[in-house]
Amino acid sequence: MSTLLKRALLGCAVASLCAGSAMAQAAPPTEVIHWWTSGGEAAAVKVFAERFDAAGGQWVDNAVAGGDAARAAAINRIVGGNPPGASQFNTGRQFDDLVGQGLLADMSSVATEGKWAEVMPAAVVEAASREGKFYAVPVNIHGQNWMFYNKDVFAKAGITEEPASFDALFADLDTLKAAGVTPIAWGGQSWQEALVFDAVLLGQGGKDLFLKVYRDRDEAALASPEFLKVAETFGRLRDYVDAGAPGRAWNDATSMVISGQAGLQIMGDWAKGDFIKAGMAPGGDKAGCALVPGGQGYVMGGDVFVFPKSGDATAPTAAQALLARTMLDPVTQVEFSQKKGSIPVRTDVDTSALDPCAQKGIALVRDPAMQIPSINFFASADTVGAIRDAVTDYFSTKDADAQSFVDAFTDAVTSGT
Repeated sequence: MSTLLKRALLGCAVASLCAGSAMAQAAPPTEVIHWWTSGGEAAAVKVFAERFDAAGGQWVDNAVAGGDAARAAAINRIVGGNPPGASQFNTGRQFDDLVGQGLLADMSSVATEGKWAEVMPAAVVEAASREGKFYAVPVNIHGQNWMFYNKDVFAKAGITEEPASFDALFADLDTLKAAGVTPIAWGGQSWQEALVFDAVLLGQGGKDLFLKVYRDRDEAALASPEFLKVAETFGRLRDYVDAGAPGRAWNDATSMVISGQAGLQIMGDWAKGDFIKAGMAPGGDKAGCALVPGGQGYVMGGDVFVFPKSGDATAPTAAQALLARTMLDPVTQVEFSQKKGSIPVRTDVDTSALDPCAQKGIALVRDPAMQIPSINFFASADTVGAIRDAVTDYFSTKDADAQSFVDAFTDAVTSGT
């Protein structure tokens, strides 16, 4: 071997070693805490992990079942000085305390580079920002007022079309009940029951009432006959829930619809991911999707990731910045949404490959008038918890008085932050 060739090979080896060393420094193992543990969720988070690894990162998965448990674990780690690289929260105010304590990296440099403020809905940008700085990375938009149903179960019961009003919905529920099918696959957890209540509030009460209640905390709206009627309508749903509902996880309720044990489920579109994994993509031959009757908007929720500070630095580490860029890569956004059931948080990506239900959601979100921020955008985690308690106490008490519920709900809304 010639001396020149030996030097060339040695130079290549040294260059490769240096490049590998630089990559190791730029992207060390990055632990990510999240609560995506159902079948569809696990398939979706795998997209993020594989894309991050392919970009030179090292995803270390820490899945904690249940949103409340995952957030508590993340907060304890961050406050305790042993933070993960990234942690999942819902879009909104759940991470306010961490921002207030100066524990989160400012992601504004990555946001400016990616022009996030230009390609995301304004409400999402506002929910991820504090005093003009991005402290969270929005990764998707979830519609929370969806209704998914088993087409075969509907057909066997003689139901030929989606209910377009609450009168039609209750008539269909009676038909399913008479056919010996559990009408509603109900997840008996407080956050799920509050989500259904919000869907009824928007569907029957309308956009104006929804925003007066949650954004404005308008006591006159809360005391109105219209809000009382919403409470009464929500209470009527008790008659269509099976005895096994208390404590049931959302994905177990979804499985009831998939298997034909129940007719429909009112849930966010993360349920769509489990339908897709089961080969029953909503909008296809086996399962249908429709907004809860009323159709006056799209209740927008979603997920964000926060990136705890590393030492005294205020900016993200190279690995954290790489993960943020990867999650918001246009191709990754679509691939993730195909598994998760959500729609991309970026409005500038090609979404033609997404399912018919997603297309409905995308069309709604493109219209600012149809964008209805969820309660998490407006209220602190403590206030959201108090509201959920009021809702679930009412629903779980068979003969509960609607007016008493309104009083408890009003107190939770108006006394919170």
